[in-house]
Order: sequence, then C-alpha cells, then structure tokens
Amino acid sequence: MNAATPFLEVTEAIKALGGEDLERCMQCGTCTGVCPWNQVRYFSPRGIIRLAQFGLEGFEGEDLWRCVTCNNCVIHCPRGLRIIDILRSMRMMMNETGSIPPSLKGPLGSASSRGNPWSGDSGERTRWSEGLGVVPFEEGMETLFFTCCTQAYDARNQKAARALIRVLQTVGVDFGVLDDREQCCGDAVRKMGGEEVFQKLMKNNMGLFQEKGVRRILTASPHCFNAFSRDYSEFGGLYQVQHYTQLLHDAILKGRLTPCRSLGKKVTYHDPCYLGRHNGIYEPPRRVLQSIPGLELVEMERNRQNSLCCGGGGGGLWNEVPTEERFAILRVQEAMETGAEVIAAACPYCIIMFEDALKTLGKEEEVRVADIAELVLESLDGD
Repeated sequence: MNAATPFLEVTEAIKALGGEDLERCMQCGTCTGVCPWNQVRYFSPRGIIRLAQFGLEGFEGEDLWRCVTCNNCVIHCPRGLRIIDILRSMRMMMNETGSIPPSLKGPLGSASSRGNPWSGDSGERTRWSEGLGVVPFEEGMETLFFTCCTQAYDARNQKAARALIRVLQTVGVDFGVLDDREQCCGDAVRKMGGEEVFQKLMKNNMGLFQEKGVRRILTASPHCFNAFSRDYSEFGGLYQVQHYTQLLHDAILKGRLTPCRSLGKKVTYHDPCYLGRHNGIYEPPRRVLQSIPGLELVEMERNRQNSLCCGGGGGGLWNEVPTEERFAILRVQEAMETGAEVIAAACPYCIIMFEDALKTLGKEEEVRVADIAELVLESLDGD
C-alpha cells in the first residue's frame, strides 16, 4: 500500500456516495462568498471541499454540519456543481462512524425507531386532524394530503395544518390522509447524512403509496415536496406533487377560491429555500396573498432567489446555534424593516425558526408569523 492509498480511498468513497462532483471543484471560492453563514461567522464550503479532495487530512470539528442546504452555493457555482451532494456524502461517511453532533443523534434515532424526527408516537400522527372531518385516503381519490412530521407533532404548526384543511374543504378538493403507518418523508434525514434511515422511511412510504394507489400528492412542507418530487424519483417513485400554494393559486384562477374579508394588514412574504431556490416556485405564494382583500404585500430587500435562509434546513432545525449566529433573527429584523405586521410563511421549518427568533428578540407583540393558509382562512370566514 503506498502513501496515496488512504487519500484515494476517502475521495473515491465520497464520490461513490453521491459526491461525484468532488474532483470538478476548481476552488474558486464562490460558494464561500455567497454562503449565508458568513453574515454571522466565517464558514468555508470551499475549504471543506478542499479537505475532501485531499482525503480529509486535518479535518476536525463540526463545520461540516453547519451547511443548512439552502442551495445558494449551488445556483451561483460557475461550474454548476452539486455542492450539497458533496457535503451530504461526507456526512454519510461520518454517520457510518458515529461522528455526528450530539444534537442530531436524537432526530436521526427517532426517525429510525419512530418514523419521525420529533420523538412523536406514531399512533398520534393523525391526531392533529381530529374533528375536521378528514377522511382516510382510498384508491380512486384525487389527492393524498401528506402530513409533514412538523405539522403532525409541533403544536404551532398543527394550527397551520388545520387551517389548510379547512381551506381545502372550502375549495372542494377531493383528498384524504394516510393512516398511522405514514412516516417522515426523509428529506432532513437524508441531508443530515442518514441515508440508511432515509431509505427505510422512503420504502415504507412508497409501499403505502402503492398499496393505496396514490398518484397525486399535496404537501404543506417544501421539504416533503422536494423529497417526493426529487429524491423518491431517483428510486422509481414517480408522483404528481404539488405544494399547497400552487393548488390554492390554481383554485383562485379558476374561481373556486375567493378570499372576501379584508384583513387590513401589511404583510411580507419569506421565500423558503426548498420552495424557491430548490424548486423555482416564487409567484404562486405571492399571487395567493395578493388575492386577499386589504392585504398589502411588501417585499424584503432579499427576496425570491436571493432570500435569506431561515437556518432550518439540512438538520439546522435541531442544531444548537448561538443566538448571535441565527439566520432567523437577521431575517425577522429584515422583515420588520419593511414595516410589515405579519411575516407570511409557507414552510413549517420557517414558522418554527421565526417564532423562536421573535421570542428571542422580544418582538412577539409587534410582528406575527402566519402560514399563508391561515391568512386565507381568515379572509374566508374571519376565524
């Protein structure tokens, strides 16, 4: 064995795990320049990739786990490299050795044993929908509404899910939900490097989809949307996937949804990374908001492709981050600069991060975080 063997083994392993673009990186540093981390502390994706190119010699610490997979580096990379996949492959290697941050062991372990990252009881996964008249999905139904784990188990996001259900019923959508065998889509798990757990979750869900005859999936979470439309398709899971803002926009255009009560609010909309930069969905959420009478939509300085990440993706929702390094605090401050009374969100992760940021800043009484579905419902019946 010559001296180059360990180096080659590591780099080839990273490439084999999905980081095929590793050797194509020319170290221009664009990724580091656009990474949101550098607004709060120094972080170099370029440096991590360089270490990987040299067999991870000298690699230590938890910098690898800072990436929140916002996709800003990918869309700006002059060579179009799949940088997230390179870092994800490195995380997979670390997972195999157990070398992951303590804060991520909990959600990964829970996803494996309980089917969700929130340590929730699988028997309570659909409890959030009790009393709403939601029916089980049956073959022949038009749409499966897939429950995001965060909406299933987080009390704040349960309110958003319930609001969306009432709006869907008003629109007349033919939909149902799965039973307690439904499990996490696996998006965050996969981005954290838990490929084996992701595969387990995906196989469970795809088996259920096949059993129930699911063809069309509606999601409230951009992360579920991304998993079903991109990750599952890698393994033969081909579905028609819609984010709920797309469906509501289509219903408005067809006259099936007409918000009527004036809200009299100034609102700013935050583009979630996994709806915007990952999937190019920018206008439907805005069109839905603009359909609400008395709602003045104002844009933050950074919007659409340039939106500042909330910090929740890629495991960031569970990472322990010092107050002064939280992107969500910067984003809330940016929202407040617009004079908006409401920050409109279309992602459960963003809602958690912004609610926490408002609490940290002591601004809960000045600005409200609301899911777009909640605002639509208010305009329909005033609830």
